[in-house]
Amino acid sequence: MIIGVLKEPAPETRVSLLPEGVASLTKKGIEVWVEKDAGVTASATDEDYSKVGASVKSASEILQSAEIVLAIQTPAVAAWPNKATVWVGVYQPLYQQTVMKDWAASGNTVFSLDMLPRTTRAQSMDVLSSQANIAGYKAVLTAAGMYPRYFPMFMTAAGSIAPAKVLILGAGVAGLQAIATAKRLGAVVEVFDTRPAVKEEVMSLGAKFVEVEGAADASKAGGYAVEQSEDFLKRQKAKIAESIAKADIVITTAQIPGKKAPILITQEMIEAMRKGSVIIDIAAATGGNTELTKNNETIVHKGVSIYGNSALPATMPSDASKLYGKNITNFLQLIITKENALNLNWEDDLVKGSCVNFGGEVVHERVK
Repeated sequence: MIIGVLKEPAPETRVSLLPEGVASLTKKGIEVWVEKDAGVTASATDEDYSKVGASVKSASEILQSAEIVLAIQTPAVAAWPNKATVWVGVYQPLYQQTVMKDWAASGNTVFSLDMLPRTTRAQSMDVLSSQANIAGYKAVLTAAGMYPRYFPMFMTAAGSIAPAKVLILGAGVAGLQAIATAKRLGAVVEVFDTRPAVKEEVMSLGAKFVEVEGAADASKAGGYAVEQSEDFLKRQKAKIAESIAKADIVITTAQIPGKKAPILITQEMIEAMRKGSVIIDIAAATGGNTELTKNNETIVHKGVSIYGNSALPATMPSDASKLYGKNITNFLQLIITKENALNLNWEDDLVKGSCVNFGGEVVHERVK
């Protein structure tokens, strides 16, 4: 069996497998072909890959010979090979239905790991969690770099500096890591989430939980937000407005699968913040959680900086690739036998749940 690793298109800096991930496959007798310079932006050279048994090839060679192709981002149509190939990556099919239909017509089998059922068994393959962890960490560091004041409290002979007040909207994996990082930097942290079940986790990290009663049940939403009633949204906005007026840093993480991110912060709320405040919007790629967010841009509105970036894991490509690669090798164990043959077991809920295209059709019910 040949597994191919493609170089990601800019601005993506991660790679599906680092040399250590390749080594785990070559030790099992699997042949791994890596596109030239695929790991350069993640601090892995072609020589590093060669040392662990990989063959450095061109993209065209990989696409013509590999049975499984690993590519984080959706490849260009021109890259789809004429032969049936298994692709594994993170393709956001709920937002790219047309692309998925076109890709299915080419006869390729596509596994998108962002569609994995978020069960206990799937934790070792959960790319959303491994990458969200990095996003939450980097969101706080980015905010600290943009914020024109200290994060921790300082008492000096020249006077005292009050600690930064951080408000985090959403206590999923990214939000929890943001809490921990902000606390380590000495900030005072408040957290809002529609799920009462996360209150204990938030408080265990030393943050204050801002609660609004009457939220819709999100226990089966896989760590995402769910749509709420108009009455709840009204009370929610009032509570957020109260907290945001006191906040120096706001980090937003709320997303709903397949839909535009909910607007949690209005222009009016932003204008109530003091000058120099910073908003980091991790949900920017799906519309953002503020009315003013623009993906991959920093907007300054009346002295408040709004930084929209859903690709924060790519700003830490080495560790992001390491964690992603471990998720990938764990998933590959589900579709490759001990004899290194492809085996797509549709009775396995993880295999079925992450498969978007098979047999020339879009087979995932939610995507259809």
